[in-house]
Amino acid sequence: MLRLIVIAFLVFLLSGCAQRVVPFVSSQSDREGAHLENITQLTFDGDNGEAYFSSDGKRLIFQSNRGGYGCDKIWVMHADGSAKRMVSPDHGAHTCSFFFPNGQKIVYASTSHLVGDCPPAPNLPAGAHYIWPLYPYDIFVAEEDGSAAVRITDNPKYDAEPVVSPDGRQIVFGSQRNNDFDIYIMDADGANVRRLTDRVGYDGGPWFSPDGTRIVWRAWYPETEAERAQWHDCMARNYIVPFPLDLWVMDADGSNKLRLTRNGATNWAPSWHPDGRRIVFSSNMDDWRDDLGKYGHNFELYIIGANGTGLARITDNHVFDSFPMFSPDGRKLVFASNRNPDKPRATDIYIADWIERPGADEPRR
Repeated sequence: MLRLIVIAFLVFLLSGCAQRVVPFVSSQSDREGAHLENITQLTFDGDNGEAYFSSDGKRLIFQSNRGGYGCDKIWVMHADGSAKRMVSPDHGAHTCSFFFPNGQKIVYASTSHLVGDCPPAPNLPAGAHYIWPLYPYDIFVAEEDGSAAVRITDNPKYDAEPVVSPDGRQIVFGSQRNNDFDIYIMDADGANVRRLTDRVGYDGGPWFSPDGTRIVWRAWYPETEAERAQWHDCMARNYIVPFPLDLWVMDADGSNKLRLTRNGATNWAPSWHPDGRRIVFSSNMDDWRDDLGKYGHNFELYIIGANGTGLARITDNHVFDSFPMFSPDGRKLVFASNRNPDKPRATDIYIADWIERPGADEPRR
């Protein structure tokens, strides 16, 4: 996951009142109003991100440093923002949580097996303004209340980004192994690990399609000797600098890889619409910052067909929007955003009604 890149972009400073659920009032543009209604803020305390639905659509699992923690823990709440409770250990850094389909177990990545509360941040390399540290996370499975946690990976490097298959039998994840960063799949108990991507470069953020037959992910592959040298340096030093990312899809066995985007921007945080034909994601493709063609930090939400056609923009508010996920019935969209004008540098979890409006989207690029 690239949440730390976005944190570096925006320097999240969060505060507020916990456990309140109030409608968020904004001046929505016509483009944003085409699909989103009744946008409601669900979190008000701490730095919050990556909120994902349970299979029945009644709960959300997310990561947050609410409560004054120095790094993120895993929390659950009802889909209306009520009944927040921590379900991870209170020590170590935690990220990338997900419900099993039966709702009785959860999976997340954690450093709680290591000494110390929060991993030390690496030093910035010369000339860099921000990096994404690759902390030595391993993946854990626990009961839905956080009890009986079991570590199912054992890798001295980064293992995170776990997403459970719809049948609950497999977990796909991103991993720093073999001097590279790739997508792997394993049985739900951590056995039978298989590698799905093998190109030199970054492959991360995998997500199963609703029927479990396909996986969407984000990727960047070095093309020049200078880029390859930079990538090998990143792997040796356990961090990633902000490369442009494109969306790809493949079959769940790693075959039939298809590239969906080619815009030079950072396209990331993809997940599927319940119809299995569309993918929602975040991108800065429309935030040009200078004459050199470099993209800025204003990430918006987009939707695209799983064959790469029909790209359309969802949000339009000039602030950060990311980590989108549809509810299982497709009627709600949960996402993280900096859209509260009273907390312009803060990221919180929001939920909105998703409205299907035939003809509202204009295919682009």
